[in-house]
Amino acid sequence: MQTKDSTIFFNELIEQHKGILYKVAKTYCKDATDREDLLQEIMIQLWKSVHKYNNEFKTSTWVYRISLNVAISFYRKNGAKTSQTTDLNEQNLQIPADEVGEREFRLNLLEQFINELNSFDKAIILLHLEDRNHADIADILGISVSNVSTKLGRIKDKLKQRFSTYKF
Repeated sequence: MQTKDSTIFFNELIEQHKGILYKVAKTYCKDATDREDLLQEIMIQLWKSVHKYNNEFKTSTWVYRISLNVAISFYRKNGAKTSQTTDLNEQNLQIPADEVGEREFRLNLLEQFINELNSFDKAIILLHLEDRNHADIADILGISVSNVSTKLGRIKDKLKQRFSTYKF
């Protein structure tokens, strides 16, 4: 049974870290309905875990860890349904950069390439793009700092390789 203090803490937690929740949901679900379902799953898990929160850890780290674990499970369970990214080939992407704006075009490509990553790599790059240091990423994902460095290097190489097929 949750106490009144737990309810207050939970409400404050959601309010303070709603940006994290929405960012994780948007990264793992492109469909709005799936995103809402994932957000609900994350909040349910946060509610169930609120009494287990340890003050030794930053709340943002704790929220990220739970959110990403739920998102990865959700993605694996509903993978085919939630990964409705369009399989674009080079012919579809031959949009002149000046029409869309080169920066926007590159950002759209980056988002597409990130969506093609597996769920764990997606979590790593999401945290990296949030300017989290390797120790924070390791703590959130429960892996070693050296593993974060190795995986991040490989992810960057994959993304560079994908970008290399386009001439800017």
